[in-house]
Amino acid sequence: MPIRSATARWQGNLTEGSGSIKTGKGGIQGNYSFKSRFEEGEGTNPEELIGAAHAGCYSMAFSKALADAGFTPTSVETVAKVHLDKTDAGFSVTRIDLETQGDVPGVDDGTFQKIAEDAKANCPISRLLSPGAEITLSAKLA
Repeated sequence: MPIRSATARWQGNLTEGSGSIKTGKGGIQGNYSFKSRFEEGEGTNPEELIGAAHAGCYSMAFSKALADAGFTPTSVETVAKVHLDKTDAGFSVTRIDLETQGDVPGVDDGTFQKIAEDAKANCPISRLLSPGAEITLSAKLA
């Protein structure tokens, strides 16, 4: 399997400095700052990138799990809401709320929910993050 990479560069001090983030192949690039991370400033931040990775991984894992169960999804769309909170140990990602919607012909809601939960448990990024953060799931059938 290939090894994936990303690069981040930060210039200056924490509150006045700025940085840039780029994935290895350049598919995602963005600027980030103290304000984009801890306030509502322009740019991206590491938590958004974790959310994008988790949403992408989960959507693929869910799509595969549905197909393995005999249901070919037309689409799966997932939003990952990453919670960065101040804890006794410092700032930590404490929870990620996955909100997914699938357009899956022929599946009933109970089966859809079970497959959604199984995909959450088996998604590689969920497995990586779940020891340190609570991961919730809201799954809706379109």
